[in-house]
Formats: sequence, structure tokens, C-alpha cells
Amino acid sequence: MNPAILLLIVLVYFSVLLGIAFYTSRHSNNESFFIGNRNSKWWLVAFGMIGTSLSGMTFISVPGTVGKAGFDYFQVVIGYVFGYFAVAFILLPLYYRLKLTSIYSYLEGRLGATSYKTGALFFILSRTLGATLRLYLVIKVLEKFVLSDMGIPFEGAAIVILALILLYTFRGGVKTIVWTDTLQTTFMLLALIVCVGYIIHSLHFDLGSAWQAMKARGYTQLFQMDPRSPGFFLKQILGGAFITIAMTGLDQEMMQKNISVSNLADSRKNMLTMSFLQAIVVFIFLSLGGLLYLYGISKGASFQHVMVGGRDQLQFILNGKNIIGDDLFPVLAFNFMPPVIGIIFIIGLISAVFPSADGALTALTSSFCIDILGIRRKNGMSEQQQKRIRLIVHNTFALIFLVCIFLFKYIDNGSLIQLLLVVAGYTYGPLLALFAFGILTRRNVIHEFVPLVCIASPVACYFLKKYDTALLNGYNIGTELLIINAALTFLLLFLCSKPPAPKGEHLMLKHLALNKH
Repeated sequence: MNPAILLLIVLVYFSVLLGIAFYTSRHSNNESFFIGNRNSKWWLVAFGMIGTSLSGMTFISVPGTVGKAGFDYFQVVIGYVFGYFAVAFILLPLYYRLKLTSIYSYLEGRLGATSYKTGALFFILSRTLGATLRLYLVIKVLEKFVLSDMGIPFEGAAIVILALILLYTFRGGVKTIVWTDTLQTTFMLLALIVCVGYIIHSLHFDLGSAWQAMKARGYTQLFQMDPRSPGFFLKQILGGAFITIAMTGLDQEMMQKNISVSNLADSRKNMLTMSFLQAIVVFIFLSLGGLLYLYGISKGASFQHVMVGGRDQLQFILNGKNIIGDDLFPVLAFNFMPPVIGIIFIIGLISAVFPSADGALTALTSSFCIDILGIRRKNGMSEQQQKRIRLIVHNTFALIFLVCIFLFKYIDNGSLIQLLLVVAGYTYGPLLALFAFGILTRRNVIHEFVPLVCIASPVACYFLKKYDTALLNGYNIGTELLIINAALTFLLLFLCSKPPAPKGEHLMLKHLALNKH
């Protein structure tokens, strides 16, 4: 595969995105950037959000997990569906009733300015780490299989890709991203279907025989029944539900697109439609993983027990090399499949990763400008002044993305999907607890304790997870880390709170706070 051809394809793809950005950002303003003027079509948002919620992490890491874990990840996805229902029927009505631009404004009206800024900062931390982790993965693949042969280093590739993302997001914001995400989701799904079809055809299978072949090797194993295992199905489903509530319902990036829809009913249609479509797409990705392992075996690969650091590990060996989970798809696509599949893989990969990167950059800019700097509440600030500040913040976050990408290069463990879930467990726990405390209780927090509680709980959970086997009699903490973190934060908030003010005083304070937004 000629790397120059692949690079040309990437540049043409970006040219299309820039064209869409130019067209959709005409006559745009700050309202367009932040919430798309609240006139986005629900079906367009639902389709585009598939790409945002899945990302390059799903495209690369999920298929790579199948060889050792089967369809274990789909247990989490089942939980996602339950989580989306909770978002649609609990959180979305709240956001629309209060007509929020930033969803964290709710925390100020209910718990005060300290909780508001604490929640916004935890979102900024969470989304920055999550988005850069996903973006790092695609840059790593491009550098390893395309750019290294042309003498382009990883660092140079990261700088160029971030610059290109800046070019098509800095003007239109959400208004542009709704359309670019739709285009990119389309390409991602086409790449997925073509790759599945090619492997089934090349192995002389039909759908039924392909499934039976995967089942015979244990790749379709779904439910884990050992309660002590991190993959125990109840833990995975429950953890998946709360991950969705936190990473979608309490995430400014995801909700920014939802509340850009004109009304609650359509926004709810978007959320529920997206939940079922996402489950179907992830199931196909897992099936692709099983097919990739079968394809690799047909090319001479095999699972072998190898001693690494004094430990016996099961590794997938092809041509004498260990194929780490995240490398499975690109290695086979570029080295063992026709060139056209390599091209389709690249298009699918960049289509999978950029909806999460561009949306995150826009949402982080919005949250920092609105929640931390408060530019929407400064009456003397003109539209032009707000725009100038927004552009400075936008460019600053791009630089922060760059630093984080370089950091992930040095801690890459070869299977980033699990690392992403662990990071979410630590950073979204306090945010989930703050919203739960506001919605489920009428108590008032003691403001000075809120930041301390939201830092102390993740730190305590880190040590609990690190020593979970010894402390919990052999029990391994998995995706339920988020629930434990949120529950501990909620408990500490409750202990550091006081009874509600008298009803009349409470309503007056709430009215004054919400009128700011």
C-alpha cells in the first residue's frame, strides 16, 4: 500500500469536512457555536451521535478484545441502553425545562456556585482525557502504518491533525459538527460493513456459517457468570448504565447536541433511537473482531502461551510477532488484505475518531467560556468580545489536547478501551454524585467542602481498586468503579450538608439563581 495514496485520501477527506464547515458556518454567531441555534433535526443528531459515542476506540480496540474476552464488552452495551432511557426521561426534561445552554448551570441553581464550577471542571478533565485518548489511538495507527514510511514523526502528525480539526470547528461549533458527524458516521458504518463482507466472502462463509465458526472458538461468549470476575454480567450491565448516564447525560459535549434540537419530544426520540442503533453497531464491531481472528488464523496465526516477565500469557502470534489487541485490525488490513481494504480502513478509522475529537473540542470551549469564565453572564460584553475569548479558549484546548496525546504515547498498554472505562470511573464519579445529590435530595451542601469531597473520593477509589483483591476477599472491581466512586462522593456530600432552607426562602434563592441563565 503506497503511504502517499493513503495520505492523499486523508487530506481529501479533510477537504470535504472543511467544505461542510464553510457552508454551515455562514452567518454563524456564538449561539450557533454553543447550541446550534436550537434548530438541529433530531434524526440528524441521532445518526451523527453514533460516531461520537463510538469513536476510533470502538473501531480499533473493541474488535481486538474478542480473541480473549469474546463478546464480554456487549454486557456493558446492554447497560448503555438502560442508561440512555434514564437520560431521556430524567435528565433531558430537566435541561429543557430550565432552558440551559450549559447543563452544569443546573448545579448553580440547585447547589451553588462552588458545586457548579466543580462539576464543570470535572467535565473538562473527563472529556479532555477521554477525547485525547481516542485521538491518540488514531494518530498512533496513522503514524505506524502510513506516516512512518514517509518519515513523518508521531509528533508532527499530531500537530497537523489537531490543526485541521481546529480549521473546521472554530467558526460553526455545534451547527457545523451536527453535519460533519453525520458524514463521518456514514463513512464509518460503510467501512465496517465492507470489511465484514470482505472477510466473510474471503473465508467462503455465509452469515450462518461465520457465526458458527466464531462460536466454535468461543468468540461469541457473552455472559460472565463469576461474581468475583471484573466481567460479571450484573456488574457490567449496571456499570454500563451508569457510565452512559455520566458520559452522555452529564457530558456537555453529548448534551450540547441534544439540546440543539428544538423540543424535548424530538430530543428524546434522538436519544432512544441512538441507543438502539449504537447497540446494533457495537454488536457488528464485535462480530468483526471474531472474523478478524478467524481471518488471521487462516493466514497462519495462532494463540500461544508465552512467558512474559515470569508470567504465562496467551498471545496471538502471526509471522512470529505478537499482535496486541489494538493492532489486530490495522495489521491485517494493511498487510494481509487487498489495498482497497486498507483504504477503506483508513477512511473508517478517521471517520470514527474525529466526531469525538471535534465535538469534545467544541464542548470544552463552550463549558470553559460559559461555566468558568461566565462570558454569557457579563452584560457589558459584546458579541465580538465573546467571540475573541472563545477563539483563545478554543486554541488553548487544542494545545492541551496535544500535550495529553504525547502523554498517552508513553503509557499505552496496547488495549485502550479498558483504560478509557477506568479513567471514566474516576473522573465522572463526582459529577454523577453532584447531579444525583441535587435531584434526589433537598439538602444544601456546605460549599467549602464540595471540592475537597470531589477530590478525596476518586483518590480513595484509586487505592480501593489497586488493592481490591486483598481488601475485598478476592473480589475484582470492574466497570462498577464509577458507581462506587459516585456513591462514596454522594455519602460524603450528605455528611457535609445541612437541612434545606424554609420553603419560601428556598424557592426565592432558586428563582434568583436560575434567572442568571
